[in-house]
Amino acid sequence: MGTRCLTLLAALAALACCASLAFAAGCAQRGELDQMYCDENGSLTADLPKDPAQWKDPGTLVFTGPPVEDPAIYKDAFADFMKFLEAETGKRIMYYTVHSNSAEVEAMRAGRLHIAGFAPGPTWFAVNLAGYVPFAVKGYEKEFQGSRTIVIVKADSSFNSLADLKGKKVAHASPSSHSGHLVPLALFPRDGVTPGKEYQIAFSGRHEQSIFGVQTGDYDAACTASSIFRRMADAGRIKSEEYKIIWQSGISHTTSFGLAHDLHPDLAQKIKDAFFAYRFPPEIQKTFSGADRFFPITYKDDWASVTLIAKASGGLDAAGLEKLRALEEAQTGRAREAGDPAPK
Repeated sequence: MGTRCLTLLAALAALACCASLAFAAGCAQRGELDQMYCDENGSLTADLPKDPAQWKDPGTLVFTGPPVEDPAIYKDAFADFMKFLEAETGKRIMYYTVHSNSAEVEAMRAGRLHIAGFAPGPTWFAVNLAGYVPFAVKGYEKEFQGSRTIVIVKADSSFNSLADLKGKKVAHASPSSHSGHLVPLALFPRDGVTPGKEYQIAFSGRHEQSIFGVQTGDYDAACTASSIFRRMADAGRIKSEEYKIIWQSGISHTTSFGLAHDLHPDLAQKIKDAFFAYRFPPEIQKTFSGADRFFPITYKDDWASVTLIAKASGGLDAAGLEKLRALEEAQTGRAREAGDPAPK
């Protein structure tokens, strides 16, 4: 384990220790949340600190979306929304590009992020280890925009079911990815195929790399999110007819959007109001496969199925986050050794 990781772990341990002492006498309920946070209202997310002196009201709000192969996708897509958010909150909005899911969780926990979008899998880590409170997903007037886990192979391959993948090399996006890892771990065994046992798991680092890797022959198949596959096809980055879908799951949420638990309640309400008042311009609707707004959700009610899948797969704790970080750093190192750009 690198010096950076050891230093970070020591810092997080120290924070947790101090928080534990501070909250031990004053927190009646915390549930699965880290000792830094309380959940006395039963929302399964961190409560606003009781002491108003701990409420944050910064002049600049830092905002980010989930790490993707091309960070400009989210930064450019949200440029117009950031202007709207500035006008509605009276705050300067700065976009902060993150390069991994673990780094995004760490940034939220350390207080460097105020508003963020987390991929479905890492949302659990962000909520329970970083005080993140999700309240929206992309959607439409009456429903959220969903995504399925799909298993793709080359269109001309002989693979037609999960059973055909036994003994093969299958791309999974990352250890924290809902569609790209957790769903396969939880659901494939029902069809007699256990990832890592019946087939070799190869972490690609990104959904996009999993999809490209099937066509280049790096992987026999890939587990990925239908929303990302569709977005790449719509953008002309892949040809959907060159792939075949041999398995798909039910519909689940895509990226969650939320804020840090300790923002001043007046500021937090302004941010939420701005999210729900905003309508995506046509070019952003195209980027996000037709979604035209942010749709309201609550973590306790709407994220239950995602959390259930993640729990069935194991690793939902601080040790799981450290494992995720190590694997993401190893993936970056392998990409550099191969002469490829590091996963973004």
